[in-house]
Amino acid sequence: MDAATVQFANGSRPKRNFQDKDVGGVVPLRMRSRSRGRKSSFEAFKESARDHAEDEDAGLRNESDYKRRQRFSLAQVFMLAYQSTGVIYGDIGTSPLYVYSSTFTEAPDRVNLLGALSLIIWSITLMVTIKYVLIVLRADNDGEGGTFSTYSLLSRYANIANRDPREATMIRMERHQTNELSRSQKTVRSTIEKTKFFRRLLKTIGVVAVSMVMADGVLTPAQSVLGAVQGLSVVKPDISKSTIVGVTCAILILLFVLQPLGISKLTMAFSPIVIVWLTFNACFGIYNLARHDYTILKAFNPYYSFEYLIRNKYEGWRSLGGILLAFTGVEALFADIGAFSRRAVQISWLGFAYPCLLLAYSGQAAFISEYPDAYSNPFYNCVPQGWLYPSLVIAILAAIVASQAMITATFQLLAQIMKLSYFPQIKVLHTSTTYHGQLYVPAVNWLLMVGTVVVAAVYNNTTSLGNAYGVCVILVTAFDTTMVTLVAILVWRIKPYFVFLPWLTIACLDGAFLSSALTKVPDGAWFTILLSILIATIFILWRFGKEQQWFAEAEDRYPTTHFVKTFDDGRIQLTEKFGGKWLGSIEGLGIFFDKAGETTPIVFSQFVRKLVTAPEVIVFFHLRPLEIPSVAYEDRYHVSRLAIPNCYRLVVRHGYMDEVITPDLASLIFEKVRSHIVSRALDREGEGPTATGADLNDVADVTKVNAKAAETEKDASNPSSSDPGARVAPTPTMSVTSTTSRLTALERAFNHEVLYIIGKEQMKVKPGTNFVRKTLLRAFLFIRENTRTKIASLDVDRDRVIEVGFVKDV
Repeated sequence: MDAATVQFANGSRPKRNFQDKDVGGVVPLRMRSRSRGRKSSFEAFKESARDHAEDEDAGLRNESDYKRRQRFSLAQVFMLAYQSTGVIYGDIGTSPLYVYSSTFTEAPDRVNLLGALSLIIWSITLMVTIKYVLIVLRADNDGEGGTFSTYSLLSRYANIANRDPREATMIRMERHQTNELSRSQKTVRSTIEKTKFFRRLLKTIGVVAVSMVMADGVLTPAQSVLGAVQGLSVVKPDISKSTIVGVTCAILILLFVLQPLGISKLTMAFSPIVIVWLTFNACFGIYNLARHDYTILKAFNPYYSFEYLIRNKYEGWRSLGGILLAFTGVEALFADIGAFSRRAVQISWLGFAYPCLLLAYSGQAAFISEYPDAYSNPFYNCVPQGWLYPSLVIAILAAIVASQAMITATFQLLAQIMKLSYFPQIKVLHTSTTYHGQLYVPAVNWLLMVGTVVVAAVYNNTTSLGNAYGVCVILVTAFDTTMVTLVAILVWRIKPYFVFLPWLTIACLDGAFLSSALTKVPDGAWFTILLSILIATIFILWRFGKEQQWFAEAEDRYPTTHFVKTFDDGRIQLTEKFGGKWLGSIEGLGIFFDKAGETTPIVFSQFVRKLVTAPEVIVFFHLRPLEIPSVAYEDRYHVSRLAIPNCYRLVVRHGYMDEVITPDLASLIFEKVRSHIVSRALDREGEGPTATGADLNDVADVTKVNAKAAETEKDASNPSSSDPGARVAPTPTMSVTSTTSRLTALERAFNHEVLYIIGKEQMKVKPGTNFVRKTLLRAFLFIRENTRTKIASLDVDRDRVIEVGFVKDV
């Protein structure tokens, strides 16, 4: 049965300034956190009303809510290192298939070959090993990687981002005190925080980098699988193009169908393939060096790199577009550390993948130095005699699993941007209870599948795909250089003049590769750039709309004591700001749903102010999802009592494996509130242990509490004969909200009726809005209306659900 729906217009109300601390509106976090000592408007108001509110925000702020880096044992680190080999290095590891053929346009002489090998060796060493594995991986955000996670890390140490006020208490801000920074560091931070251009630039860099990795996530599977299937032409030269494309599409579909199994299960098949592949390359490299030309190892001298570029001038610079293919996939290496941990990636790269690749490229160069024409298909031509067919099989398998790095990175990055409200909330599944960062996003998986199949069918050969490949990679690495430089200054507190020289060195490398890669734009790279711009536009549009929504909602975010007054006789009245009407009461238990929640749920304030009535017993129901599999039962529920009589807040902290919304949710809430009432009474009287240690459902305890409460009320209302001035007026705690009355009201309300009350916020563009802003907001609202969670997804009794609609102007 459809849930009942009550729809309200927003109605006129007094205009309020978001920064007016006397009003109680919540201002954006970036604005209110310039000084660590400054309190939010909500906190300031709460202090002034402390005598009236018993527990206004109890349970909302807890250290356990903050995301923490998962700790692993030594055995787990090595297991993750093994798993990462099958996911992260598929892309970088299959580069020996095509780097030399992409670098040279004709058979190279030995001098050019030596220079190219030197460039490959030092590119991998500087760009992957030193830049990423040893430096950039340290700029993770509590274990999460990728350019956007670095932006998130910066936003915790500098006021560069607005945040959803409802989730402000879940973000651990760690901005360094001004006196902890040097003058140059303070200048850098101050310039970024005070300049709108720099704040927007950093946000754009983070978003564009994510979109570029996702654009590569569409291209990489098509490129790698199509290249693998084309390798069949080595065995069967007359194989038709339609057969190649058909087999490629079938393999791609199978690859994405397997994703729901999760990373841990996929690596059972993928890791051995990549390990065998890299081992083959290393062994073939050693064989070719020993048999053909071991003197090619002179390329480890960086002199030959510079000599190659100086001698070949323009053509040498152009060839950098092929050299950079040796480290494509490095951006996924950074993004994927959320699934494997920094230490595991460092072990697997330095201990296995890196030496194998150095041997592979050196061995291929040793063979090509004797047989220059072998550059056109370097891996297969350099395979020792008798090993062609096993190598072909393992190369095809390795190329197929090469795309896993980008698929996993896409899941990781999308989960990150959803947390910071750059994309609508869609379903994210954790695939491991042991390794918390291993994710699967169903909707994205199927969209990626469709995109890669279409790309493979349209491009239908690796040459045209290769032209579109590489530009996004080097752009993302350049963005990472900028972000990590700021992290070094603002987070690690390294003085800027110590950072300058390393930054300049890496920036020059990025610039050289980027300038060369940009020559591919007319030949096909425009596709990935256009796709990434489209994705980035959606992200930025959604974020713009969400920020406007937060501003519109800010006037409704305040403590309950701000808009209702409670009298000794239990009656409730709206404050003068909201009309001063007396509230009526409806029988039953009203459960008001809110997400993370910073204060009073908007749905409750709208309900009370518009209907001028409230349920007999009120529960604010907040959910706090934590990035762990499960929260211990005794730590999962936190109940507090608010200033309004018979009004409670229930905060539920849960892991991704915990089931929270169940058909018997009302019974659970009733028991938790009842236990809280009893335990508080026992604690006040000194009769019992804390809430977690007592048997709070014991009837004898309840009877004892009721008797004690009645005795307390009697004593409080009768003055002492020896002290005539000792008479005190009954307070709400002594009379209306006594333990007896609370328990009685709770049981009566629960037995009469339970209502699940959910807000449905509609948004309308303000009249007079300029054309550009109106267009952007309408696009945001269109996406919002088509991605909202439907009420039917709640696994509760539909007959008890009320959806309260209200309209906000943006």
